[in-house]
Amino acid sequence: MARSSGQKLKLLYVIQYLEQYSDEKHPVSTVQIIEMLEKEGIHSERKSIYDDIARLQEFGYDIVSLPGRIGGGYYLASRDFELPELKLLVDAVQSSRFITSKKSRELIGKLEKTAGRFEAGQLQRQVYVAGRVKTENESIYYNIDNIHRAIQENRQITFRYLDWNEQKKLVPRDDSLRTVSPWALIWQDENYYLAAFDSKAGIIKHYRVDKMGSVSVIGLKREGREEFEQIDLAAYSNATFGMFGGGEEIVTIIFPRRLIGVALDRFGREADVRVLDEKSFRIRAKVVVSGQFFGWLAGLGASVKIAAPQNVKDQYRQWI
Repeated sequence: MARSSGQKLKLLYVIQYLEQYSDEKHPVSTVQIIEMLEKEGIHSERKSIYDDIARLQEFGYDIVSLPGRIGGGYYLASRDFELPELKLLVDAVQSSRFITSKKSRELIGKLEKTAGRFEAGQLQRQVYVAGRVKTENESIYYNIDNIHRAIQENRQITFRYLDWNEQKKLVPRDDSLRTVSPWALIWQDENYYLAAFDSKAGIIKHYRVDKMGSVSVIGLKREGREEFEQIDLAAYSNATFGMFGGGEEIVTIIFPRRLIGVALDRFGREADVRVLDEKSFRIRAKVVVSGQFFGWLAGLGASVKIAAPQNVKDQYRQWI
């Protein structure tokens, strides 16, 4: 490497070295920095390293200088992500169903690079989640990017909906290419859903993003603005159990008081709650009446009952 070009890169090599090899417990010495630069073909003296560190500090890097010939040196005190933040991100990536195993490893590898050599080992964590099944749709990241771009540019998308076959492969459900207006991405029950307006049907529909293939942004402007402006997306996702469709109803449900946490987790803290007596309370909430809703109720036991309306009570009895 030419001397002039090497000197131009010198500060970059120094900060890269500090990022990768230093932390509070592992300061790097001036001698170590000089040796690293020599390997890159850049000759340096002790005094020039002092000047380089000072310039990086002036620029805004949080580099701590430790005095002393033994145990002294420099380390990068703060980074874009602190170690606890990186651990949280790694846990979220590992436990997410819609991120494939391959992509999980790639993302965690990139997160490790921001931590430095010594702290990266602490990110080799294993999160165990009962019944965890990772998606196999490797194109999901590009699909999500296209969906976000369509929303930002106020355009429609086309895609093919996928289903599992007996050979355990995702294949198109049919030959039709669906065209919808995307409005929001919703995270619910460990899955990622797209809420979109279907112009042909004239209604809002939702689709599992990991089961969407060949997502493309097209030139048509989005439709369904009025329909989406009339709904609260947070309330909509709470009301739509498991994202299975059905008719919307205002339902009154009676719970034992020990299940107040379960009810609020499901319907939100803004739900209409009234204490009935020492042992029970009722909630009035808008829900999409479906088999998923009835299954959720049944799973809570016989002490949870639908009080109104009568038609939903009758449907629940029939479902049971």
